[in-house]
Formats: sequence, C-alpha cells, structure tokens
Amino acid sequence: MSKTENEATVSLDPPLAYPDYRSSILRAPSLLPIVLEPGRAERSGPVFGDSSVDPLEYDLTRQTDRAPIGERIVVEGRIVDRDGRPVAGTLVEVWHANAAGRYAHPVDVHTAPLDPGFVGAGRCMTDGGGNYRFVTIKPGAYPWGNHQNAWRPAHIHFSLFGRAFTQRLITQMYFPGDPLMDHDPIFQSVPLAGRPLLVAAFDLDVTKPDWALGFRWDIVLGGYAPTPLEN
Repeated sequence: MSKTENEATVSLDPPLAYPDYRSSILRAPSLLPIVLEPGRAERSGPVFGDSSVDPLEYDLTRQTDRAPIGERIVVEGRIVDRDGRPVAGTLVEVWHANAAGRYAHPVDVHTAPLDPGFVGAGRCMTDGGGNYRFVTIKPGAYPWGNHQNAWRPAHIHFSLFGRAFTQRLITQMYFPGDPLMDHDPIFQSVPLAGRPLLVAAFDLDVTKPDWALGFRWDIVLGGYAPTPLEN
C-alpha cells in the first residue's frame, strides 16, 4: 500500500477496519475501493417484478399457521434517490431476530427460544411513490460475543435490489431510545453524522389503534445525507 492510499484509508471516520468491531479487522478492505461503471450484466440482467413477490410477504405475522410471540409493529417509509425522487419498483427484503433475540437460522445457537410462529424474513416491492410497508414483531436484543457482555441493540436488516440481481444494497434500521446503541461497536462504527439516519422515528399515524405501534424510516440513496450502507 502506498503512503497516499494508507493516508486516505486511515482518514475515514471511523475507519473501515474499526478495532472495537473485531471482525471488521479481517473483513475490511485495506485499499481504497475502485468504482466500476455498470457493465452489460448489470444493465441487462434479470430483475424482480410484482408477479414474483406474493402480496402477503410484507406481513411477517402471517407466514405460519400461528401468530408470532412479541410486540407487533408496522414499519413504513420511502426510498428516494440523491435528489429526493422516489425509487419505484425495487425489491425490499427484511430479516431480523424474534422477540427473544434469536434468528430462525441454524447458525444461531443463542439459548433464547425459537418461535415456531415467526420465520423472520419478508419482502415487498416499492410502489410508484417509492413507498414500502412491513408488518412484523419488534426484535429482541441478543449477545454476539464481540467483547465482554456484548449485546446487539434491536435492529432490522434491510436489503434493496436495483435493476439487476448484481445491484444490491444492505443496511440496518434501529429503534429510537435503545440504550444499547451507545455500546454497540457496529452502530458506533458508522460516522457520527450518519448514525441518526439509521434510527427509525415513532409515528402515531403509522400506528394501528389497539393492535401495533408504527415506525417510519426513509432510505436515501446518495446525496449529501445518504443512509449509511454496509460495504
């Protein structure tokens, strides 16, 4: 690595290799990224369409024959580009832990109970205004072994597909007022200005009376205040 490359890399705030987030030391790139223009595969590859997504996949509380355990929530928002224009017709996927803080995945060996009524993943297509909507249960915190007494705050993983399978963006949404955010190296590895952009806002208008609390979280792609994405 040249001196110029090294200086540019360490000047990132925080650096991609963030010591408190231990696995980032091995996973983070040591050189600056090279931006490549989209090729034929990116421009002409297969895309998702409305017909490939079941209308009920947005509702994670109705994916089995029993209701999941936990606090029901509704998460709504808009996906817009750097100029505030809606990103319509894009596939949005979510996945998260159950109310006890455990993923329905064989790799998760947390001793918290699994919920047979909760699969833990859903998807939808944005409408013409770039809007998306999910119904689910609020995920629980869970230990993750990064350091002594390490707990991840409640969060929902988001994945956005562009005009081809090769165009994918991933990020995480957090909940307001969670005290674990101040102690989470993953959240703290995001530049200071970007952290509030990862936190959803409670929205009484999204809340369904007597049934579920509502949260709003918009995703901005590019521009002066973009939503932080996982590299």
